[in-house]
Amino acid sequence: MNTPATAFDGKAFVRTLSSAPGVYRMFDADDVLLYVGKASNLKKRVGSYFLKPRLEPRITSMIGQIARMETTVVRTEAEALLLEAQLIKSLKPRYNIVLRDDKSYPYIHLTGAKPGVRSRREAEGEAELTVRFPRLEFHRGARDGGGRYFGPFPSAGAVRESLDLIQKLFRLRNCADSYFRNRSRPCLQYQIQRCTAPCVGFVDEVAYGQQVRHAELFLDGKAEAVMQELVAQMERASAELAFERAAAIRDQIAAVKRVQAHHYVQGATTDMDVIACALEGGIACVSVLFFRNGIGLGSHDFFPRLAGSSDLAAILASFIAQYYLDRPVPSELIVSSAPEEAPALAAALAGRSGHGVEIKHAVRNERARFLDLARRNAQAALAARLASKQTLLARFEALRELLGMDELPQRIECFDISHTMGEATVASCVVFGAEGPEKSQYRRFNISGITPGDDYAAMHQALQRRYKRVQAGEGKLPDLLLIDGGAGQVQQAVDVLNELGVGGVPIVGVAKGPARRAGDETLILAGSGKTLVPGPESPASHLIQAVRDEAHRFAITGHRGRREKARETSSLEEISGVGARRRAALLKHFGGLGGITRAGVEELMQVEGINRQLAERIYGAFHG
Repeated sequence: MNTPATAFDGKAFVRTLSSAPGVYRMFDADDVLLYVGKASNLKKRVGSYFLKPRLEPRITSMIGQIARMETTVVRTEAEALLLEAQLIKSLKPRYNIVLRDDKSYPYIHLTGAKPGVRSRREAEGEAELTVRFPRLEFHRGARDGGGRYFGPFPSAGAVRESLDLIQKLFRLRNCADSYFRNRSRPCLQYQIQRCTAPCVGFVDEVAYGQQVRHAELFLDGKAEAVMQELVAQMERASAELAFERAAAIRDQIAAVKRVQAHHYVQGATTDMDVIACALEGGIACVSVLFFRNGIGLGSHDFFPRLAGSSDLAAILASFIAQYYLDRPVPSELIVSSAPEEAPALAAALAGRSGHGVEIKHAVRNERARFLDLARRNAQAALAARLASKQTLLARFEALRELLGMDELPQRIECFDISHTMGEATVASCVVFGAEGPEKSQYRRFNISGITPGDDYAAMHQALQRRYKRVQAGEGKLPDLLLIDGGAGQVQQAVDVLNELGVGGVPIVGVAKGPARRAGDETLILAGSGKTLVPGPESPASHLIQAVRDEAHRFAITGHRGRREKARETSSLEEISGVGARRRAALLKHFGGLGGITRAGVEELMQVEGINRQLAERIYGAFHG
C-alpha cells in the first residue's frame, strides 16, 4: 500500500468544492488512479469520506492512500453517471467495481459498399457484383465494413441460430466473396433451398433485393410488415395467374409464421433484459436474459471485479452503466435489486439511446418468472465458478510444490509457435493468473526476417519483442515462464532474458512425450537441466496442459488468419492490367494460383482477355 509523503487534507479539499453534480477521482502517491465516483452534490459526497467517523475497512484503506483528488463538474446527475461509467471502463481503477468484458460481442452483418472505398470497376461505372448481391455473415470486431449490423447478440450460438433461420426464410447467400465471384454452377446451399444462387444468375438483382429487404425487416423485429408485403405479393401473383410464384410465396409466409410461433416467448412482448446478481465468497455473478421483439435470445453470465464491494444494488448499478455504455439499450431492464440511482440511470440511458428506458424491480406474472430464472442462472453460474476457482487454486499449489517454488505463481506466461512449413509464422503469448486465463493480456507476434521453419529464431524474436517492453519499464515479468518445446526453445528463453537483463524468472520447457499423449509431457527446468514427468494424474500437469493448449490454440488461430489473409490477397492484384474480371478468368482457367504460377506465356494467352504483353507481365511477376 502506498502512503503519501504528506497526508492529504481531505477536509480542506472539500471546502473548495461546489454543490454541483460531477465526478471525482482519487490518486495515490505514485499517481495511480484508486477510485472514480459520481455525485449529485460533489461537496456532500466527497465530504462523506472525510467527515464520517466510521467507514468500512475497504474505504478506510483507500482513503489512507489518497495523495490528491480531481473533480469534473457536469450539468446533471445523469451526465455524471455516464462519465463515471466511461472512466471506470477505460481506466479500471483499483477500488471500483469493474465489468471485465473484454470480448467483443457478435453481430449479424449484411454486407454492403464500404464507406469511402470504391473498386476499380465501380470507378469505371460498373457496380461491384458482391455489393449488388450482399450476404449475411457472422461478425465480431469493429463495425466499419459498410452495410448494416444487427445486434449485439448475447452469444455466438444466438447469432448462428438467427442466421440459420434467415437463410431458410429468405435464402440469402452466406459464401465468401472470393467463392461467390468464381462460381460456374450453383453450390449445395442452392440444392437444399437455402440460397437462390445469384452467383450464376438464377435470381435477378431486383428479386434478390426484395429478399434482402425482408431479411432486414425481420431482423429489425418487423415480422408483421414482412408478412403483409408477402401476402400482397402472393395476391398480385395470383391475379397475374403466376400460380407457381404465388405458391412459393405462400410457403414462405407459412415458414415465417412457424418461426414466429416456435421462437416467441409468452410474456416477453417488448425489448427487455432481465438482470440478476448473486454474490458469494467475494465473487459476484451477473446473469442477463435477453428478449427482443418477443423472442428470447438466450443468456450470458458476467463476473465483474468487485474490489471488496458487497452491495448487490451497487454492483447492478455499476454493471448497467458500464454494460450499456456502448451497446443498444432495450426499453425495459428488469433487475433483482433496485439501485438507489435507478431514476438517474434510466434517464442517462434514455438520453443516450433516444428512447424511453425503465428500470423495474417489483414485477409480477411472467416478468417475475423471468427474474426468478435469471436469479437461478446467476446462482448456478456462481457455484460453478467457485468450484472451478477452488480446483484452479489446488492446481496452482500442486505446481508450486512440483517446481519447488516458495510462493504460488500469480502470473504464468506461455509461448508457442505456429506455421505451415514455414509459411505465415505466428508466435503466441498467453497469460494465466490465480483466476484463470487473462485474455486481455494475450499477445500475438507476426514473425518475419527469419529462415522459414526456424522455430528457434521465431521463439527468440517473440521473446525479445515481449520482454523488451519490460526492460523499458512497461508491463510485468511473469512469476513462471512456460515454453512449448524442448531444450533448444528453453535455451532461447534463457538467452533472451539474460541479453535484456531481466533474468531471475523460472523457465520451464513443456516437451511432448514419445507417444505425444496429453499428460505424458516432460518438463525441462532451465538452468539445472533437470527433467520432470508429473504424469497424467498430477493436478500440476493438468494446469500446465491447460496453459500450453491455450497458447497453442491462440497461436494456430493467429497463424490461420494470417495465412488466409495472405492467400486472399492474391499476387495477381499487384499486377497492372489484371482486374477482378481477368483475375477470375485466370483462376478459373488454371484452377488456382498454383496453376497460374506454373503456366508459360503461351498458356496464359489462351485465357480470354490476356494478350501477349499482359501474359509476359504476369509471367514476369512470378518468375522475376
